[in-house]
Amino acid sequence: MKLGIVMDPISQIKPHKDSSFAMLLEAQRRGYELYYMQPEDLFLQNGNAYADTTLLKVWDRGINEQFYGFGHSQSIALRELDIILIRQDPPFNNDYLYSTHILEQAETEGVLVVNKPQSLRDANEKLFASWFPNCIPTTLVSAKADKLRAFVEQQQDTIFKPLDAMGGASIFRVKANDPNISVIIESMTDHGKHYIMAQAFLPEILQGDKRILLIYGEPIAYTLARIPKAGETRGNIAAGGTGVGMEITERERWLCEQIKPTIQAKGLHFVGLDVIGDYITEINVTSPTCIRELDAQFGLNIAGVLFDHLEQQLKQ
Repeated sequence: MKLGIVMDPISQIKPHKDSSFAMLLEAQRRGYELYYMQPEDLFLQNGNAYADTTLLKVWDRGINEQFYGFGHSQSIALRELDIILIRQDPPFNNDYLYSTHILEQAETEGVLVVNKPQSLRDANEKLFASWFPNCIPTTLVSAKADKLRAFVEQQQDTIFKPLDAMGGASIFRVKANDPNISVIIESMTDHGKHYIMAQAFLPEILQGDKRILLIYGEPIAYTLARIPKAGETRGNIAAGGTGVGMEITERERWLCEQIKPTIQAKGLHFVGLDVIGDYITEINVTSPTCIRELDAQFGLNIAGVLFDHLEQQLKQ
């Protein structure tokens, strides 16, 4: 088996908490050859998809020890690979868009690309949840200041977030009496040129912004509740939140069931669902995280479950 992975520089990851690294460890354990690529290594030539690749080895070692090594580098046709994981972090920009087109060409040549390139283009991580209106908090997506102001006035307590960021970046909590509301809207929309999302503030954030991992629509039995640090309204680990593992609830299973048919139809094999209280706030499809934290707390092997599924997909 030959596994390709398109990711950000491996030298910059934190292996003890990186989900891509967990996938690489599991694939290597199964005897796969690992082909490492960065997005700029992909290219099209005469309509065929290629990449400059480097053979990769990984080791699960201490935090300050060397955890990867490179082997031979070569240009290959992507059709030589069995599976390609797309694990590049957002933002989703034009170069990301172009890379999905190249990878889609590899898909037409028989490679299992995870997640499906067209679905990565279709399923914006903030907007996608709006396709399930019975599962989300009161939400507005707009570029217009008057509509955003009216939403804040109606809800009294809201969250503003950009549509193309990750890790809690540029998220604002805005109340109806906030003296900075005008400058926040102007800055986030660039004076009405760009869409942003406004959602009713959910006080249940104090109990955690839960990450549910789905493998082809089926949830892992445990969630990671990312608890905000004191004085913070963002639970993201990147924003200082603390991850606490919990059993999935019946309500959370119900939410998963609502989106499962769409997840499967779109070929989204690995998804991270963000839930606050009773509601989905985001559906992460590009590079969902939290595998290593849940594995460590509950003795799981989530990447193993994922590769069992992917191997079954290849057989079919």
